[in-house]
Amino acid sequence: MDAYRDQYAKLFNNGDHVTLLAISVDPVNALASWAKDRKYPFRFLSDPGGAVGKQYGVFDPEYQMNNRTVYVIAPGGKITYAAEFQEVDPQAYVALGGAIDRKIGDTSSSHKP
Repeated sequence: MDAYRDQYAKLFNNGDHVTLLAISVDPVNALASWAKDRKYPFRFLSDPGGAVGKQYGVFDPEYQMNNRTVYVIAPGGKITYAAEFQEVDPQAYVALGGAIDRKIGDTSSSHKP
């Protein structure tokens, strides 16, 4: 998550036309404390039973946690990019950044007269 924080301005367009949500099975109090301590500029959502992870097919019942998967979801709710994210792989950031840029471009162009 530190990589997301450290690249937030560039990778996530500093939150302009992009909403980053981190969903974890961890309790809300633990997530809130961790987010505050690490100064994350995005929101964490608590999914203690893994319901969201199960709906998206990323919940691992053996470990009772969600796999680290990244989705880019268009304003209409359509998933336009999905990948099990490899934080140490620089290509993962290139691919994610490209997917976000394409959606920002789609969003920006839809607001032009």
